[in-house]
Amino acid sequence: MHKSKLVSTLAEELKISNQESAMVVKAFFDTITDGLVDGERTEIRGLGSFRIKEYPGYSGRNPKTGVAIKVPPKRLPFFRVGRELKAVVASDRKPPKK
Repeated sequence: MHKSKLVSTLAEELKISNQESAMVVKAFFDTITDGLVDGERTEIRGLGSFRIKEYPGYSGRNPKTGVAIKVPPKRLPFFRVGRELKAVVASDRKPPKK
């Protein structure tokens, strides 16, 4: 599903305009992104959790030339799937609407 499909589905469900729905989706994504940048963990029950994984730098080799290179440390976003979502996907059933 693309972001545009998410926006239109949300607009239909809540009976709001696509523009309002797009603002809600953008605010949602921006909040998660800002939290990750600040080092916070975001958990959405039933879906999963977002957090930052930090990887140390290391010495590597360019596979083409064999020259040693220094790979800098990095911080990457990581998503861990929640138990409920995992169960729904594994059973091929749609979650109940609330």
